[in-house]
Amino acid sequence: MELSPDSLVARLAGEPLCPVYMVTGPEPLLVLEAADAIRAHAREQGYAEREVFDADGRDFDWGPLAATFRAPSLFSSQRLVELRLPTARPGKEGAELIVDYCAQPPGDIVLLITGNEWSKKHGGKWSEAVARTGRLAVARALRPDQMTGWVEARLRMRGVKADRGAVQRLVERVEGNLLAAAQEIDKLALLADGQPLDAARMESLVADAARFDVFRMIDSALNGQGARAARMLAGLRAEGEAIPALMGMVVKELLTVATLARAQARGANMAAEFRAQRVWASKEAVYRRALQRHPALQWERFVAEAGRVDRIAKGRADGDAWQVLERLLLAVAEAKARPLLGQAPGAGS
Repeated sequence: MELSPDSLVARLAGEPLCPVYMVTGPEPLLVLEAADAIRAHAREQGYAEREVFDADGRDFDWGPLAATFRAPSLFSSQRLVELRLPTARPGKEGAELIVDYCAQPPGDIVLLITGNEWSKKHGGKWSEAVARTGRLAVARALRPDQMTGWVEARLRMRGVKADRGAVQRLVERVEGNLLAAAQEIDKLALLADGQPLDAARMESLVADAARFDVFRMIDSALNGQGARAARMLAGLRAEGEAIPALMGMVVKELLTVATLARAQARGANMAAEFRAQRVWASKEAVYRRALQRHPALQWERFVAEAGRVDRIAKGRADGDAWQVLERLLLAVAEAKARPLLGQAPGAGS
């Protein structure tokens, strides 16, 4: 049976530890918090030793994990073994290992599997074995109509009283970003002093996390949300931002993805590459989705196109810098939009 992360966490205190847990999905905050709850519960039950395995690509060697399942603990009688499976696809060898583990789980091990994605295509006998032997929770992306309820529940959990107008104002400001919402609510728990919040006081206490900034614009493009990225670009333009002020971060992010794409093409250990590029774990899923969308050579072209946008903005090339940048963002977001790059004035230069 598939659970939500909240349902899984609620069950932990009332039942014995299961031999295996899997928490996966596109909402990194929900995955992280559910995994943290499992870790804390395991520690309380005496699982003091922890081993972590990053299965980040086809080159992952499943042998050490299999050996861990068979080997006795070195430091304690009970161990938490974590398998980080960013794509939520273990492959044939990994799936067989997980099925075998679930068939005869060692008495001294709890296996925690975490991932950043999930769909009907991801499941199989291995995930059915996890759900049958333990608990499977999927952190699905919240729909816009679910955000208000999520914020209200989070406020109650943190002891913050807010009327519907205040809740709606916070929802508008965080614009669907659960991490930003959680951070703001944690801050409100300190600043509200136990007093009820109305819309006006909420306005004065929270930061404007929904402002159109370049960081979230690029994240939207990398995440395949072309229309949202274009809307944010229009917002930046309306706020009076200048193209050269944006391009430093745009080029930096595209260079990062291009570097990761080259590493992926040569079969490198992607977990190590993400660490080398200082990519936060919460953002790995965004980069992985972007890497799946275009080949390495295309990312090189995107970097070159960003350089052209900068030259246009500085008067060193012909064209409309805002239009070319918008088309670049759309092409990054959707493979089918790549021909737009050749339609901009001067695209052949």
